Amino acid sequence: MRPLILLLLAAAPLVAQRVSFGVKGGVPLTDFLDTVESNPSLSAIEHPQHYILGATFELRLPLSLAVEADVLYRRLNYQTVPTTGAAVSASLVTSNDWEFPVLLKYRFAGHKFVRPYIDAGVAFDRLQGLTNAVVNGVSALKNSGTTGGVLGAGLDLHVLVLHISPEIRYTRWTSQHFDLANVLSSKQNQAEFLVGITF
Repeated sequence: MRPLILLLLAAAPLVAQRVSFGVKGGVPLTDFLDTVESNPSLSAIEHPQHYILGATFELRLPLSLAVEADVLYRRLNYQTVPTTGAAVSASLVTSNDWEFPVLLKYRFAGHKFVRPYIDAGVAFDRLQGLTNAVVNGVSALKNSGTTGGVLGAGLDLHVLVLHISPEIRYTRWTSQHFDLANVLSSKQNQAEFLVGITF
């Protein structure tokens, strides 16, 4: 038992050098929803929240590879509005959107303090706390959860004990969260600018 404890204690600094965690935030580069103007009785207005916040974790592997896992949050708001004289109810919809990307990252050779990287993987997206998505008995919600493929590219800037990582990330979702015919639908293509700060 004692040799096992000594081995774990000796390995702890090596593991600590390979594990990093921190915060990640940014802005969406695409809207969450497509609104359609062809419905004569109802229109939709998105009230976008221009921020993404969350946490990030990374495990560094040999051969300049790493595995990254994030938990990202954004707030979703949209409103359906009847046109003049239409017998359709107005509705305000709000929801918390949680995104969980898991990525394999490759860092290219470069300067000691600046290394470009690419990453790819999958993401899981879940709506939570959804309110009032039904309009005149028809639900705009099609899927509270979805999955997607992720591609990204960025720079790893090493500043003292911090790693600052600006990144452009693209996600293609396999299904839509919302689809209300001739009024609105959620976009399956999503782009984000994110900055991670890890220790």
